[in-house]
Amino acid sequence: MTISYIVGMLGGLALFLYGMQMMSVGLEAAAGNKLKVILEKITANRFVGVGVGALITAVIQSSSATTVMVVGFVNSGMMTLKQAVWIIMGANIGTTITGQLITLDMDLIAPFIAFGGVALIVFLKNEKLHHIGEILAGLGILFIGMDMMGSAMKPLASNEAFVNLLAKFENPLLGITAGAGFTALIQSSSASIGILQALAKSGAITLAQAAFVLFGQNIGTCITALLAAAGASRNAKRATMVHILFNVIGTIIFTVLCLVTPLVSWVAGFTPDKVSNQIANLHTIFNIVTTIMLLPFGTQLAKLTTVILKEKEEETYTMHTQYLLDVKHIDTDKISVSMLCQDSIKKELWRMLEMAKENVHGAFDVFRGVSVEKHAQITEREEYVDFLNKEISSYITSAVSHENTSAGGRTLNAFYTITSNIERIGDHAINIADYIGMITQKQITFSEYAKQEVVQLQGICDELFEVLFDDELEMIEKHEKIAKIEQCMDDVTVEFRNNMFERLRSGSCSDEGSVLYSEMLTDFERIGDHALNISEELLKIEWNAH
Repeated sequence: MTISYIVGMLGGLALFLYGMQMMSVGLEAAAGNKLKVILEKITANRFVGVGVGALITAVIQSSSATTVMVVGFVNSGMMTLKQAVWIIMGANIGTTITGQLITLDMDLIAPFIAFGGVALIVFLKNEKLHHIGEILAGLGILFIGMDMMGSAMKPLASNEAFVNLLAKFENPLLGITAGAGFTALIQSSSASIGILQALAKSGAITLAQAAFVLFGQNIGTCITALLAAAGASRNAKRATMVHILFNVIGTIIFTVLCLVTPLVSWVAGFTPDKVSNQIANLHTIFNIVTTIMLLPFGTQLAKLTTVILKEKEEETYTMHTQYLLDVKHIDTDKISVSMLCQDSIKKELWRMLEMAKENVHGAFDVFRGVSVEKHAQITEREEYVDFLNKEISSYITSAVSHENTSAGGRTLNAFYTITSNIERIGDHAINIADYIGMITQKQITFSEYAKQEVVQLQGICDELFEVLFDDELEMIEKHEKIAKIEQCMDDVTVEFRNNMFERLRSGSCSDEGSVLYSEMLTDFERIGDHALNISEELLKIEWNAH
């Protein structure tokens, strides 16, 4: 095999992978957030779940991406493990579309398809047409790459060493291991099966040699979701385990069938002269039959994962992120990052905001001296808020570098602003609590009027957070309510500061007490400002979604 064939094979592989990526990105971008909305609203009906999983995977051309989305929804509590089972099964059916697409004989018209797509991207400015252009260009480039790979691999069909190597893949253990390992390496079963089909088109491999490799490729595709769930909740890890179990069980069943029945020759009989079609057909049969066989046992499959991954016993308190998915190892070009992690970020932000809320309420108790022992808890919780701010900010920064839609980028930017504002609320809470040190040291006392005012301030903050956490309110109504409360906080700050000066003039308030009280009012007023900022960013996210 000469160097020119190796260069041709690498060039074809590069075009094939790039075309698949380009087409997937275009399809996902054209669909926008609709895919995410469909998954969010999925019912517990197993047939609907399988259908939706198959449809979405057919659109985005990646079962791994669909499974990672499902892991994210389970992780954030938006989807149950049982619902995830049906969608994962459907995803395995949807991923077979790519293999069937590759079997189409489009070598002659592929360049025209690619040219049409590039023309839409280069000469038109409409964003939707750009996405359509990406789909067409990707499809055309994919077929051009397949043709190049097939041509470059033809000499392999007569290479004795290579033929002997492929013959070893008829051994189930070797074939499955090779397929799983290669697919895990490139994190895409569609791409690895496409390469297998390119070998078949060149005449270098038969279905008998490809069958066990194909089964292994279905197992290898689980690596992406496995990496995504690394830092996720127990239930999210179980959703990944469902994906692994599905493909392992399917592989065991079909390996046995291949060994004891003429399954391979039967499938080959459909398209005797086209091994590429035979591979695509076996892949489709594998996933449809496995889904039909496991569909009645979906609930038991979910229960099995709870046996394999049991609940952890209570561990020593440590600061950690609870909902963020690990996107570092995910091929995020297959799907916009927003689909993978928006809900996870929001859930983690709300957890952070809950801590800030508790600190604000507790800080007023400490300031009034009614619960000074809370100061240590507030300090510890503030450290946790700072930790989450750094982790979430770092996570968003990483996610932005992979984001491929403008709407997703705007949403991530809004999340970044929100986490900063939550952290500032935490800072003002700790400021209010820390004043107790000076109050105690200098034995400062406040009049009953001042104490009653602090109780009112605490009540206003409680109302502010109650509205922020109210999921029943429409976002516009929520923002309007928060804006009114924030204006009330500004007015109250002015009123109470004037009251303080009156008390200072009458001699019922000390100089040091008035300074501390004024500082506390400033912190109170700033809490309202940051809450309003958060509301404004949430409103932007709502607009992005539509």
